Amino acid sequence: MSRVHFVGAGRMGLPMIERLVEGGHDVHVLARHDDARAAVEKISAVAVGDITGIGIDAELVVVCVFTDEQVRQVCLDGGVLGRMPRGSTLVVHTTISPRTVETLAAAAEPYGVAVIDAAVSGGPHDIAAGALTLFLGGTDDAVAAVTPVLKSYGDPVLHVGTPGSGQKVKLVNNALFAAEIGLLAEAAELGRQLGVDEAALFSALPHGSSSCKVMGNIAMRGSVSEFRSAVGEFLTKDVAVVRAAVSELGGDLGVLDTAIDAHTR
Repeated sequence: MSRVHFVGAGRMGLPMIERLVEGGHDVHVLARHDDARAAVEKISAVAVGDITGIGIDAELVVVCVFTDEQVRQVCLDGGVLGRMPRGSTLVVHTTISPRTVETLAAAAEPYGVAVIDAAVSGGPHDIAAGALTLFLGGTDDAVAAVTPVLKSYGDPVLHVGTPGSGQKVKLVNNALFAAEIGLLAEAAELGRQLGVDEAALFSALPHGSSSCKVMGNIAMRGSVSEFRSAVGEFLTKDVAVVRAAVSELGGDLGVLDTAIDAHTR
């Protein structure tokens, strides 16, 4: 059993917390408001009313908020890193810039705290099934130490390199995901030009050599536009993060950028 402190009991965080509790871990969760406290206590986790209670005596602190700024507010401005014991580990699930990971790792070093960026691919249904994909960036020892805990909701849990590497893999994943939607929108348009019904097209193509996971999801929805509507809120945010981070790191999306643009048409 591990002592886990968790920040971010939202759409993704709450089912993670539930899986951690079911796995026998001692889970303390930041819950500032009555409704959040009720949701946390309903799944038998311990509600913590103030950020100053997060980090003390924790073996593992998990952060699953929405933006770089929120991660910095929690870990740096909120003093979480300074309260964590030497030898403990900070795990960040939020999709953030690799530069933010570097900032956290540098800030954590004097405290003897390891930082792992654990970017995720999947949704709440994957968490509930214990099948969320995790891309981990961190040292071998730190990753080995936290993997058994993260397997409460993650499978596969993939160590992809040094701190920041998890976010970089997620950036490529998200760029490709958005580009595939764009390409499939173009494919649907080609089908229309040829007189093929879109629903019929995407019920057939998943059985062909062009099949991909995104195509299967579109087939279930019946059209590109329906699938795009379902993921639009998160897709818009993720594409913005991809473009900002790639620019910051001096990269070039190349033809992926053209395909990403196609998904909005």
